[in-house]
Amino acid sequence: MADLKFSIKANMASKAKTVVKARNFEMVVDEPANLGGTDSAPNPVEYVLAAFAGCLNVMGNLIAGEMGFELRALDIEMSGTLNPDKLFGKSDAERSGYKVINVKMTPDCDADSDTLKKWLHAVEERCPVSDNIQNITEVKVELGS
Repeated sequence: MADLKFSIKANMASKAKTVVKARNFEMVVDEPANLGGTDSAPNPVEYVLAAFAGCLNVMGNLIAGEMGFELRALDIEMSGTLNPDKLFGKSDAERSGYKVINVKMTPDCDADSDTLKKWLHAVEERCPVSDNIQNITEVKVELGS
């Protein structure tokens, strides 16, 4: 299969609020009031977790089908911890992103424990968002004209 390309366009709505257009969809990104926003939408790092959960759901169902079982339901709990000092310019001692992301996936299905362990490994290995989070991805940021 040929490479797929995804793209978005985003515009500043305020100092802490961004409006993002992806295909025919519009998403709002905002910060909570204690971080300078109006708390009208999830913030960027919450969207990272949401994207990760969405990808795990898609991959979980795809791989379950390949392995011959059906997910009746899939609950995903996720949390991440980060130190805000770098993003606020107070310190370079730690990175600005998540230090750790904890994920708990609870499938409702008839698969046995060994099958679920193989399923979970395949889901994590094949999820594109997991790959982007866990591995270095070349990023090129430049000024537009």
